[in-house]
Amino acid sequence: MTLPWLHPVHWLCGLALSAAQPALAVTLTASLDYGTFQGAYNVQYNISFWQKIPFAAPPLEAAGRFRAPQPPLPVVGVYNSTQPFSACPSRDTGSEDCLYLGLYSRPWTAGEPLKPVVVNFYGGGFVYGGASMAMPPSGFPVLNVSGSTDILFVHPNYRINVFGFLSGREVAADPHSDLNAGLLDQEAALKWVQRHIANFGGDPYSVSIWGQSAGAGSVIAQVIGRKHDPPLFKQALASSPYWPKTYTHDSLEAQALYNTMVNLTGCAATATRSSLQCLKTANLSVLQAANTAVVSSHLYTTSQYTWAPVIDGVFLAKPLSAVTPADINADLVWGMHNTREGDYFMPASLKDTSSTNSSRSSSSEASFNLWLRGYLPTFSDDDIRALERIYPTRGSAERLSWSDDDTFTRAGLVYRDSVLACPAFWLAELAAADSEGRSNNVKGDSGGGWVGEYSIPPANHASDTAWWYLPNQVQQSDLLHYHGFTGAFASFFQTGDPNALKLTNSSVPEVPAFASRRQFVVTPGSFETAAYSALEERCRFWKGMGEKVPF
Repeated sequence: MTLPWLHPVHWLCGLALSAAQPALAVTLTASLDYGTFQGAYNVQYNISFWQKIPFAAPPLEAAGRFRAPQPPLPVVGVYNSTQPFSACPSRDTGSEDCLYLGLYSRPWTAGEPLKPVVVNFYGGGFVYGGASMAMPPSGFPVLNVSGSTDILFVHPNYRINVFGFLSGREVAADPHSDLNAGLLDQEAALKWVQRHIANFGGDPYSVSIWGQSAGAGSVIAQVIGRKHDPPLFKQALASSPYWPKTYTHDSLEAQALYNTMVNLTGCAATATRSSLQCLKTANLSVLQAANTAVVSSHLYTTSQYTWAPVIDGVFLAKPLSAVTPADINADLVWGMHNTREGDYFMPASLKDTSSTNSSRSSSSEASFNLWLRGYLPTFSDDDIRALERIYPTRGSAERLSWSDDDTFTRAGLVYRDSVLACPAFWLAELAAADSEGRSNNVKGDSGGGWVGEYSIPPANHASDTAWWYLPNQVQQSDLLHYHGFTGAFASFFQTGDPNALKLTNSSVPEVPAFASRRQFVVTPGSFETAAYSALEERCRFWKGMGEKVPF
């Protein structure tokens, strides 16, 4: 019987390997400098995997809460790496003992060539999510798209919400606390990859980072974050990067979040303890309840999810809109966005066109302006008028159009561009400019950047994950899009060029280099290339507003 999630040809190859597996000398034990880790082989998917490996010490309470990750503790005996691990805390779930990662690849034996590595960061608005692996693991459709694809995937946890992104003057001043702890977790996982991945068959000199939504926002953070010599990675793919306002750590907005957490947890400073000491020792459930209240209070207002990276002067020196090509850490960058993904972040009431709608947000010019003032409170009247010229009452943008009464689409485009599409565009633009500025262009005529748009309806936020997150029937029934889209991802990860291992025929266009001034478009019928000039103009507007809106 053909497995429904696998291409029949690939399934047959997998079946043959699975049957022969017991006779093969596959490496399933990795001895590192802090312990020995036992992995396993999965017959159904023909992969070797290590489901749980600690890459840092547990960041628990007073010693580790709000602190940069510390080296992993020594492991006694052989560690069973075939078990799930907990997500980091969010809502009323998760554990602070969460700094683990999992990894998998096609079977590998010590002495064989090392494989390109992909480190994948999960999304969830920097407030939810986790990396614990199940079978099949996330990203498996990328590995399975072709018999020539041979990649090792790494999925690390990182701290989120208040545990990973608490900011404020108090955090910055404390020698045992660190800003952007969640980003430092990601950095620690990348350092772990450099030090240890060869023991699992991965090539530390061929590392890509990838993520979707806040996972792609994490990719942005690592690309523009502090530099390392040698670099921790070479390539980056950002799928719909969620990159909200990045305030300075001591801004009014950041300090307000800190003060709110203090008030909600009863952690006001006393004569014997500081407010931060109280937060460090507070019961986990108390912090989770306060965090949930903070997140809920900001939906659809000035910030979608509240918690996000901040400019700390240590890991992040400047906002994305101010970064120069010389600042970035990746040689090759591909940025993608979805046509209607701004809709996901809009209040549903903006869809209501009835004249009887008396809610705070209704579909009208007045309600659009009301929403806009809430989203961009620092904009002057002149700024608002400039925005309305770029986003008029009736207009169009690439594969999107709206009429006078379609406030929902118009507002969604404003949000999409400023938080999702333009960050993807800027990242590709930076890589392309950096490539042009280097005398030894790493990819010759292909350039260092690519940008694209996913337009298969509904083309909402995360619609594109159907092609590469987990196996499903559409990947087998629509091989054109599976091979053309997911196959381009696989080619990028394996070679640094989305076209080098192209799986579609010559009638299907390649992914155009950024320097061609065209973007790759995934359409319902096939694939196209289109000029990105209109998007570039809108992104230029947002970059020009960088001092008022720190994206």
